Amino acid sequence: MSLFPKFTPYKGDISTSAVATNEYLPPVQTVMLGIQHVLAMFGATVLAPILMGFDANLAIMMSGICTILFFIMTGGRVPSYLGSSFAFIGVVAAATAHATGSGTNPNLGVALGGIIACGVVYALIGFIVMATGTRWIEKLMPPVVTGAVVMIIGLNLAPVTVSSVAGKPFELAMTLITVLCMSGIAVFARGFVKRLLLLLGLMLAYVIYAIIANVMGFGKPIDFGVIGQASWFGVPNFYAPIFEMNAMLIIAPVAFILVAENLGHIKAVGAMTGENLTPELGRAFVADGVATALSAGVGGTGMTTYGENIGVMAITRVYSTLVFVVAGVFAICLGLSPKFGALIQTIPTPVLTGASIVVFGLITIAGAKIWIDNKVDFSDNKNLMVGAVSVILGTGNFGLVIGSFDLGGIGTATFMAMLLNWVLGAGKNKGNTMQS
Repeated sequence: MSLFPKFTPYKGDISTSAVATNEYLPPVQTVMLGIQHVLAMFGATVLAPILMGFDANLAIMMSGICTILFFIMTGGRVPSYLGSSFAFIGVVAAATAHATGSGTNPNLGVALGGIIACGVVYALIGFIVMATGTRWIEKLMPPVVTGAVVMIIGLNLAPVTVSSVAGKPFELAMTLITVLCMSGIAVFARGFVKRLLLLLGLMLAYVIYAIIANVMGFGKPIDFGVIGQASWFGVPNFYAPIFEMNAMLIIAPVAFILVAENLGHIKAVGAMTGENLTPELGRAFVADGVATALSAGVGGTGMTTYGENIGVMAITRVYSTLVFVVAGVFAICLGLSPKFGALIQTIPTPVLTGASIVVFGLITIAGAKIWIDNKVDFSDNKNLMVGAVSVILGTGNFGLVIGSFDLGGIGTATFMAMLLNWVLGAGKNKGNTMQS
């Protein structure tokens, strides 16, 4: 079997049928979809390094490099974008004593050493899966668990997203206008335009905001001056890792959270495409682990497969992995250009918030789709408790602190889902055995 599948041109009706992972669209459409994926991940991939005190431009550039690396290492069979992982924020703050969002992290090197250790652990888990098969991890995380994990990823981010515009009438109105722009394109547009609802909706909302704020004088105007002041080309700052055992012990366990995220993402994509991507789990884990270590090795953030881009695929129904290569190249160019970075950073917070509401909502529904497609039986009290408890823990950001290690809401809910599924499943089987 060749490393890459044989890519063939898409011959279906773009407005009604999906584009498979091994198909490709015409160049212009592929480029537009790639740009849309970059915009979908941009807010989160920039926000995560800012909160941890990392270089945002470097994080963008490395997200592109790591996405292309992921494409190569998975043989172009898994449609995923790799971006900055929020799972590292709490542990990086704990390991470096750096307050989130307070500027450059003075102990950045220590954090990088811990993230590299996490990447190595993550890759080792992938090699174990490749050697032993996926049955044990599927038993550990069946559809009731993975569906909950995917839902949690979307729901956990909702409060933070909405809080950025809470109590601000103009910002709230612009957020809803952004949602309406994207929803209108999703429902009423035809053909390829319908596939670009996030990109075109974002652009339309941006123009409306500029007219209302900059021309009519309502709300905070967009500062276009930063675009003119920025240079066209500039190499981001690189940083060297420092390996300290305490930081490595605090940060390395995040690998298990990334495994749960990646598994949930691949299950979600598999459910959407109708393709069995489970055999690719091992290689996907290895690729993500190597990408995380590589990124941290030069000063970047830890990487994970991005739920935002799953949301884009869910609504566009374009799963061609070649789109992600284009997205990776565009992200690299963006990371090397302070001017393009300044342009994207002028996108007003309400517009980004509206886009986030749409994308995170799509992620949540992708989790529900896993339950539906796998016919998870919620008349079974075991499944009912696994889903109910884990979703509320994740949505409420119930973060379990063990010593200096903060699992965070997503991590705590993920492990609780796996624990409940195992304990309640074992008790149920034991009860059935005794009855028989």
